[in-house]
Amino acid sequence: MKTFVTVDVIIETDGGIPLIRRGSPPFKGSWAIPGGFVEDDETVEEAAAREAREETGLEVRSLRILGVYSKPGRDPRGRSITVAFIAKASGREPVAGSDAAGVSLFDPCQLPDDLAFDHGEILGDYLSLAPLDNPEER
Repeated sequence: MKTFVTVDVIIETDGGIPLIRRGSPPFKGSWAIPGGFVEDDETVEEAAAREAREETGLEVRSLRILGVYSKPGRDPRGRSITVAFIAKASGREPVAGSDAAGVSLFDPCQLPDDLAFDHGEILGDYLSLAPLDNPEER
């Protein structure tokens, strides 16, 4: 069985955290952290920046690793290990990429219930890092 390396990027903006509505299976119609597969010719950091740009139109900066998620069965398409990042973006509203059904900004304390994959766990880890009223401490 082949193992895939993926990335997810929690993007902090002035208006909230952008999540994409998945436009295709698996989890079609559910909300997800922007992310995707790492290509053979890129680092995980390059993949995170590319996926953020492709799925939200946002250019990210200050990428830092939140954690690595590798629970078997986390992706129904096969074994995947994801490096989850936190990044910052500013200056524009997110725009859904061609493979997303939509993108919306969410208050970190009011996230949707219908999250894809293990993104509830990833966002929970993010929320546990520091008080939300002081994001500079995260």
